[in-house]
Amino acid sequence: MTRITGHYVTSTMNGLAHQAFVPSALPPDPPLRVDPLLDDLRERALIALGELKGVTRVLPDTRLFLYHYVRKEALLSSQIEGTQSSLSDLLLFEMDEAPGVPIDDVREVSNYVDALEHGLGRLRSGFPLSLRLIREMHEHLLRRGRGAAKAPGEFRRSSVWIGGPSPDRAQFVPPPAEHLPDCLRALEAFFHARDDGVPPLARAALAHVQFETIHPFLDGNGRLGRLLIVLLLREAGLLDEPSLYLSLYFKTRREEYYERLNAVRSSGDWEGWLRFFYEGVAATAGQAVDTAQRLLRLFDTDRQRLRETGRLAGNALQLHERMTYHPIRSIHRLVEETGLTKPTVARGLEKMIELGIVDEITGRKRNKAFAYRQYLAILSEGAQPL
Repeated sequence: MTRITGHYVTSTMNGLAHQAFVPSALPPDPPLRVDPLLDDLRERALIALGELKGVTRVLPDTRLFLYHYVRKEALLSSQIEGTQSSLSDLLLFEMDEAPGVPIDDVREVSNYVDALEHGLGRLRSGFPLSLRLIREMHEHLLRRGRGAAKAPGEFRRSSVWIGGPSPDRAQFVPPPAEHLPDCLRALEAFFHARDDGVPPLARAALAHVQFETIHPFLDGNGRLGRLLIVLLLREAGLLDEPSLYLSLYFKTRREEYYERLNAVRSSGDWEGWLRFFYEGVAATAGQAVDTAQRLLRLFDTDRQRLRETGRLAGNALQLHERMTYHPIRSIHRLVEETGLTKPTVARGLEKMIELGIVDEITGRKRNKAFAYRQYLAILSEGAQPL
């Protein structure tokens, strides 16, 4: 069955007419068809989310896990848009060291972290998920770097298009600017609707597609649309912390991701999108649980090895603790953060290098940087530039 999910309007740009798509308000009409397979996939996704909540609640310090998980999500989401940063590049950038890629690439990833942390902070303070909050996050997302000239924090006042040199030759043209207010008001109402029969997990899935279809900004729509998923899941109580990110799933299955979005617009195949989305949630939550457990085992093993180093053990354990929060550090930073002397930090790092726990990664004689090798390897899985 083909479902109508919107209508086309004729618009013009530079004297050339084109067809732009204006999506119908959510929820879908006719309603979603929930067959046993779709229901089973949703249940599996919810179970996986429950397991992820359980793991994050028993972590000795949730911040340790989330700090870098947020950065990995920022990296992956930005890579989908074409940046070439690695996790090491981002961490070096945040440490004021020179990354190995164009500075605008790593700055875009840093902006994403900033936007997510701003949005989560506002939600924690009781501010509702709203169009105003989305604009605020967009301002953080584009405030520095290549997007700074693309009206940060402002909904677009002109047409945009996806694929092709111009709207009349594009693969897809979102609604014209004059249709944005109605589309966005309807989307905001859908965020908070509770009497339309749409379960919270499905609501996040549908809202993501609708946001991408509306494409309300001149730039940054893809990254902000992916951020919207985690905000909706957290607001619905399906997550305690921002510990689930789907960008790795979308990155590894990018062609299918775009096909599913297009199938919603062309034939109303919301059910196909939901199957894809639920499978992604279950897989991603499982990966997050596995990552958290592996990191805990790694830290326990390395702490035990350091306890056996004799008189250096106490200082080495202090350095290890700092590097569980920041897996790339300089001697200068470690002196500041631990209160140890520079020679003491240097000796501790030498012992950690000897044990294969850290590596020096710059090859320089001065201003060296050290990486917690296995920790960074676990965090970087799947996060290599496309």
